Amino acid sequence: MRSLRLYSSAVLGAAALALLTGCLGSSDTGGGDQDANRNADAKKVELTIGSNSVKGGKNSAGAAFTQDVLIPKFVAEQKGKGVDVTVTYQGDGSDDEVYKQKLSLDLSNKAGPDLFNVDGIWVGEFAQAGYIKPLTDTVGDAAKVDDWDGWKQIPESVQQLGSFEDKRYGVPGGTDGRVLYFNKKLFQQAGLPADWQPTSWDEIIAAGQALKKLPGVTPIQINAGTAMGEATTMQGVLPLLVGTGATVNTDGKWLGDTPKLRQVLDFYRTIYTTGLGDPVLQREAKGRDKSFAQFAANKIGILLEGDYFWRSVVEPKEGVAKMADRDAAVGYALIPAARPGGGVDGQDFVSMSGGGATVINPNTEFPQQAWELLQFMNSAEMVKASLDGAAKITQRSDVNSEVLAGDPMLNFVATKVLPVTQYRPGLAEYPKISAALQQATADVVGGKTTEQAATAYQKAVEAAAGGKDKVAGN
Repeated sequence: MRSLRLYSSAVLGAAALALLTGCLGSSDTGGGDQDANRNADAKKVELTIGSNSVKGGKNSAGAAFTQDVLIPKFVAEQKGKGVDVTVTYQGDGSDDEVYKQKLSLDLSNKAGPDLFNVDGIWVGEFAQAGYIKPLTDTVGDAAKVDDWDGWKQIPESVQQLGSFEDKRYGVPGGTDGRVLYFNKKLFQQAGLPADWQPTSWDEIIAAGQALKKLPGVTPIQINAGTAMGEATTMQGVLPLLVGTGATVNTDGKWLGDTPKLRQVLDFYRTIYTTGLGDPVLQREAKGRDKSFAQFAANKIGILLEGDYFWRSVVEPKEGVAKMADRDAAVGYALIPAARPGGGVDGQDFVSMSGGGATVINPNTEFPQQAWELLQFMNSAEMVKASLDGAAKITQRSDVNSEVLAGDPMLNFVATKVLPVTQYRPGLAEYPKISAALQQATADVVGGKTTEQAATAYQKAVEAAAGGKDKVAGN
């Protein structure tokens, strides 16, 4: 029985883009050891596109795009080549982790979808488990894969989403980027520039000290603690960490109690123990939502967030914390390294991004047709069509330059942030490492010393990673 399911990750930020990088069903009789050219000349092909998306339900827009646009256009294209392709859509609506478990079970039994989307942080895990293989292996022709013209439109930094150990496992979908937002009205009252662009952490602290003079204003909000979960890691620890020149996983070892980790924790302590940030907000279950509302109400001066904040939080008409004067009142700046040139790869500015990628099941009966579909899904025409007129950051620079022309902020992310961004490591241990980082920030915000927090973090990481030999410490 042919079946296919696509995991449509919420971190893609756009259901249409998640679905755009859709997938095909495969038979459980396929074999990863078979010739990559098997069935390459087939004139009659039956495929099933499944998705963790359903019309009227989860990721409805993505399901509608796949059924109403992507499938008909792909079928027509193949018909023009003399290939009779029947494509059936099969929707799902499970919780993300449940869907991941279903997908993993299928793949472990050499079944599952021909193409499927994975969160970027799954790529390494799935690769190490043998569920997926490099595209060049699955397609069987390195030149055929590497010569696809789409790669030229996907920045190398974004290609990390579908890569592991310098090998491409899939084509990235839409992505995002993190910046420092600032309230221009508060900046004006504090005597700060409307075109503020800090070049070091010291300059962020200096701006916070100026804002502290304003009554009723929290100068700086950077997510911390365990209540905010992964938001603490992505909108806090990791952007700061890469600003010290370190990453959470380097050469196969997880970050431990190092001077650069302590540098990050010291920065948190400076903010939350000197009145520049609100430590109570970091402990509340709805703390992040409250920070959004406070920023919109001109009560927070500087906030580190992703472009989601611009698109969906303070968006003037549909945002969850609407700001009618958003375009004039909200500024945005690149996140600086701790000091100029001190970021990862010697960068002056840094960021973190999320997203997913579409990969091909090595057990598919139709690897060549799957590769054709993967290219088709990620063509400029289909990527643009998936947006349905909305302004969202895609994986393709050519599409971004067109659809983001009318939104300076999103264009800023696409052109300035994505070239310097980093991604979380796609390894199974990452969620536990992330939780340890969250706890370390909670410790310093709660009053513990940097040394105490870092020492406890080291022990937690050793346990999560499976031993001291897998952790890079002092």
